[in-house]
Amino acid sequence: MNIYQNILQAKQEGKKLLAVLIDPEKIDLKNISSFFDKVHKSIATHIFVGGSTDKNNATENVVIAIKKATKLPVILFPGDVSQITPKADGILFLSLLSGRNPEYLIEQQIKSVPFLKNTDLEIIPTGYILVDGKKETATQKVSNTKPIAQNNLQLILNTALAGKFSGKKLIYLEAGSGATVPVEASIITLVQKELSIPLIVGGGIRSKKQLENAFSAGADLVVIGTAFENDEDFFNQLKK
Repeated sequence: MNIYQNILQAKQEGKKLLAVLIDPEKIDLKNISSFFDKVHKSIATHIFVGGSTDKNNATENVVIAIKKATKLPVILFPGDVSQITPKADGILFLSLLSGRNPEYLIEQQIKSVPFLKNTDLEIIPTGYILVDGKKETATQKVSNTKPIAQNNLQLILNTALAGKFSGKKLIYLEAGSGATVPVEASIITLVQKELSIPLIVGGGIRSKKQLENAFSAGADLVVIGTAFENDEDFFNQLKK
């Protein structure tokens, strides 16, 4: 069964999924083995690899090291075409639906085609929606777009449904790396009720309580990155 079918089946069975987001610019290759010792004792089910930038072109080497350390599916979460490597298992084929910059709606996707068509990566069309996490994020700066205010529920919902109607297989609600506040539960619930496809939620989740709140509100898969970067002991709160 492929990555997407596993996510879809988990949704149908009510199983909640957790992805650990690894930023190639922020992890030391020497620490990957010990990092994954903690990952494997936790409830983590997926590994996402990516960031808004990768100035040192470290993505491929990081993915290779991760693949040696884990059997969990490794999925690219690329900031741009330069972060694509065939060494991963799959890729979130992202369109930044919350912004109106054509570079991140379609241009980067077109540029990626020559790379992707010659790989065995599982390509998962994903509608990416940035909501305001009360902190300017790297995604905003790089994409030159604004997030949607969290109180603009109708626009967030309509944007998510536009993604679904245009054939996206996943919708990703993102407050942004290092967000001061995560996506509100009311937003997650509203969007989840209208979607038949899996809902990913990330950004600003730093505690077990916030994780549980996101799951309870309707997130099918939650992504945590900064919390693990800042304190690997957070994994101890999320043991199997």
